[in-house]
Amino acid sequence: EVLVSRVPSGAHVTPDSLKKMDGALAEAAGRMPEGARFAAVGYACTSATAQIGAERVAAQICAGLGAEVPVSDPVSACLAACRALDVSRIALVSPYVESVSARLIEVFAEGGLEVTRFGSFNVSEEARVVRISHRSVVDAACALGQGDGCEAVFLSCTNLRTLDAIDEIEAALGKPVLSSNTTLAWHLARLGGGASEMRIPGALGRLT
Repeated sequence: EVLVSRVPSGAHVTPDSLKKMDGALAEAAGRMPEGARFAAVGYACTSATAQIGAERVAAQICAGLGAEVPVSDPVSACLAACRALDVSRIALVSPYVESVSARLIEVFAEGGLEVTRFGSFNVSEEARVVRISHRSVVDAACALGQGDGCEAVFLSCTNLRTLDAIDEIEAALGKPVLSSNTTLAWHLARLGGGASEMRIPGALGRLT
């Protein structure tokens, strides 16, 4: 069983608007049914995690739940997935403006993951992210992921439509392709003890 709560976010994505979600995390977690037990909890916002910090995100969620539970987020999940795949250099595709993407690149570097190639759609309005076309995502990832400069591609943002693009990109590049949503799902399954039953699209079938 999966339960979902929502965290309010601003209409425009900036470092400040992302940081403001910090104050709503505990409240959102607190809306979960009283007494519910969770194998793991995920916060599904990549760029906000980079701005707030994964440890702070986890602390706020546990405070809202009133219990210590394993917590993941797309940044922690991507780092864990890259370690599992023995990947240390990635191409990063982001929908957001430079001021938002820059912090994510820094956080990945702090976690031992080097972004050797970067491309962005430079979107500042959140509602526009989901409208970025399939072809645009595929073309951007394939352009960035070519050659020996990176070992994998990461498609950042849980609002970016990537699920139906991953296999096509992998077929073109012959490299693992990860996304915020697929790595978060995989990491939650791993934290919750269900990794042996979890198979995510992409990662050339190696991320299990």
